[in-house]
Amino acid sequence: MKFLRLKHGKEGFIKLVEVLFSILFSEEYIQCKVGVLFPMEAEESRVAMLTLLTVADIEGKGRGMVASQSLQAGQIILQESPVLIYSAFPLKQPPLQAATSSSFQYCAHCFRNLVGENGGGGSVAVTCPSCSHPHDTIFCSPKCHSLALASTHTPWVCQSLNHLRNCPSLVADQADERQVQARFLVAAYNLAMVSPSNFQTLLSLDGGMPLNSEEDTAAILYLNSLISGLPLPEGISAPSLQLTAALLAKDKRNAFGLMEPFSQNRERSVRAYAIYPNASFFNHDCLPNACRFDYLDTAIDGNTDITVRMIHNVPQGREICLSYFPVNLGYSERQQRLLDDYGFGCLCDRCKVEANWSNKDDDDDEGEAMEEEDDEEMGMSAGLDEEETEIELGGDDNFPHAYFFLSYMCDRNDCGGTLAPLPPSCSGGSNVMECNVCGHLKSEEEMKCES
Repeated sequence: MKFLRLKHGKEGFIKLVEVLFSILFSEEYIQCKVGVLFPMEAEESRVAMLTLLTVADIEGKGRGMVASQSLQAGQIILQESPVLIYSAFPLKQPPLQAATSSSFQYCAHCFRNLVGENGGGGSVAVTCPSCSHPHDTIFCSPKCHSLALASTHTPWVCQSLNHLRNCPSLVADQADERQVQARFLVAAYNLAMVSPSNFQTLLSLDGGMPLNSEEDTAAILYLNSLISGLPLPEGISAPSLQLTAALLAKDKRNAFGLMEPFSQNRERSVRAYAIYPNASFFNHDCLPNACRFDYLDTAIDGNTDITVRMIHNVPQGREICLSYFPVNLGYSERQQRLLDDYGFGCLCDRCKVEANWSNKDDDDDEGEAMEEEDDEEMGMSAGLDEEETEIELGGDDNFPHAYFFLSYMCDRNDCGGTLAPLPPSCSGGSNVMECNVCGHLKSEEEMKCES
C-alpha cells in the first residue's frame, strides 16, 4: 500500500483503493471467496415466520416491511433475539472505572445492569477467571457465565480480547470507535465458529455502503491486519480483507444500539450493539408508525430480545417504519445523521415540510442581513421576529405533524421517547401508553388532563 501511494500519489491511491473495494464488496466476489449464499433463499427463510409483515420493495427505499393485514395500536408485530451482540465500551476503559463514572456496570453476556435498581436481579455476579483484567468481564449469574462459555465468551473470545487489550497500537493510538469495531469483529468471527448458520444470516444482510473517505479505507486495512494477528484455532484460516470489509459495513448498516438505563441526571450512552435479522428490514421514517422496546433490565428471560409495537392503527399494505433515532431531533441533525450513518437522506412527509422551514429561515436570515441597518433605526426587535415566525409555523398547514408530538411523544424532562399503547387484549385496545425510553406508563385520561 505504501508503494502504491508513492507511485500514484494521494488522489490516485484513493481512487485505486475505491475500485478495489467496489470489487471486494460485490456479492459475487464474496460468494466465490467465502462460500456464503446471498440469494433470496436465506432471506426468505428468515421472514417465513412473519405472519403480520411482508418484505416488499419500496419505491426509493429498497426493501422494507409492509403490513400483511390491518394492525392495531399497541400490537406486537415482531419479537426477535439477536444473532450477534457485543459490548459498546472501548477496550482501554476498565469497567470499574466506567462504573465509577457512570454508576452502571453490565453482564458481559446478557448486558443486564449489575448496579443500582434492578441490578443483577439478586444473583451473585461471576468474573471470568481467564481475562487479563478480571473485572472487565463480569456475568450477572453462574447461568449467564455458563451460557457465555459456549456462545459469546468462548475461550477463543477470551484469549482474543486479552490480546487486544494488551495491544498498544489499538488501546493507546486508536479512537474508541476503532476499539469497539475490533470487539465486533471478534464477536463476528466467533459466531462463524459457534454458529455457522447465524454467521451466514449475518452475511446475508444489506451492507453495501460505499467508502466515505480514505480514513474508512485505512480503518478496514488496520482492523483486518489486527484480527489476522490473533491466535486462531487449528484449521481456521486468517480472515480475508474482503470479508472484514463486508462485516464492518453490515454492522454499521444493521446494528441496533442497546441503551443504558434512563436517568434524568445524565446523558445515556449505548451499552451494547445487537443485530436482529428481521428487524433490520424496517426502514426509517421521521414520523414512525411503530417503535422498538428493550427490556434489558426487567425481562427475566430473553432480555436482549427486541420488541416492536405499533404506535397507532394502520391498514393492510402500509409500510411499517421505525425512527432510527429520537423523534424530537431537528431537521438538519436528522438529515446529517442519516447521511453519516446510513448513506441516505430522508424524504418523508415530515422532512418535506421542515425543509421548507429551513429554506424560509435561510431567506429570513438573508433579509435580516440586508435590512440590519434599517432595523436598528426603526428599533425593531429580532426576538419579536423570531416569536412571530414560531407562531406562524405553529399553524396546522405548516405543522401537520403536531398531533404526533402531542399524542406519541413522552413529555418527561430529558427523555425524548416515543409512546405506544400496551398490547391490546381480547376485549379491545389498551388506553395506557408506555414510553420506549424511560418506561413511564400513562393513561389517555392523564394525557388529556395534562394537555
